Amino acid sequence: MEANDSTDDTPARVRRIIDAAGVSQREFARRIVMDPSKLSRSLSGTRRFTAAELARIADEGRVEAGWLLGAAEPPPAADPAPVEGGRPLQIVRETVRLIAERGFHAVRVSDIARACSTSTALIHYHFPGRAELLEAAVRWCMDEDTARRAARLAGAGPGDAAEELRQLIELQTPRTAQQRRQWAVWLDLWAEAARSTGVGRLHAEYYRQWRETVADVIRRGVAQGVFRPDTDPQAAALTLTALIDGLATQVLAAAPDGEPGTDADAMHRALLAHVRDTLAV
Repeated sequence: MEANDSTDDTPARVRRIIDAAGVSQREFARRIVMDPSKLSRSLSGTRRFTAAELARIADEGRVEAGWLLGAAEPPPAADPAPVEGGRPLQIVRETVRLIAERGFHAVRVSDIARACSTSTALIHYHFPGRAELLEAAVRWCMDEDTARRAARLAGAGPGDAAEELRQLIELQTPRTAQQRRQWAVWLDLWAEAARSTGVGRLHAEYYRQWRETVADVIRRGVAQGVFRPDTDPQAAALTLTALIDGLATQVLAAAPDGEPGTDADAMHRALLAHVRDTLAV
């Protein structure tokens, strides 16, 4: 639902909050769990902010939402309890944790409120429905995964494409509790992507970016002479990412004492063998 009672001054007031935060527009969008393109269009006046978006902006700026809609002065926010990263991000982080533990459809708003030590009314204030909450969770997972990927590639060494690809494979191998939790969330979201247009769009965009990251590394590996010169980077990336998804699904589905070849180490060996047999010179 869009905030149709917003004024022409609303974008300017939102810009004041962004300026006061001292961060880029993209980083501010991440903090309020909003599509950066929607924030840009809303700031330019070609799109109205929704009520939930204004609630999250008000929370981040420590002002009342009414001020964003034209009130004279920005009084203290309605939810003054200090929360690391802000209340919207706390809600999303706890939602992701609960999805990993129970699955999205087993998570109730009251569970999220309890985990955040707040009320269900405040959860609905920031995210009116389950669809908005799920889309926010997907966007947060995308941002976190992209940040981890960039950090891992930065540590691979300057220009070493073969090592970069090994680092990407290591990042996607569900060995640690955090990696298994991340995969558990993605598996749950795959099913939702088939049913939800919003989640499906985000899911498709994430995989487009992920495959392009892998293709770019392979492309540079071909140029460096560490991968075969006749390699099609796009096709190789599609095959490798599909193999990662399939093997990770088997690892998560297998019991701890399951069949040989279904654990994370076996997955890692299989992926490295695939790269050696199909890409390496």
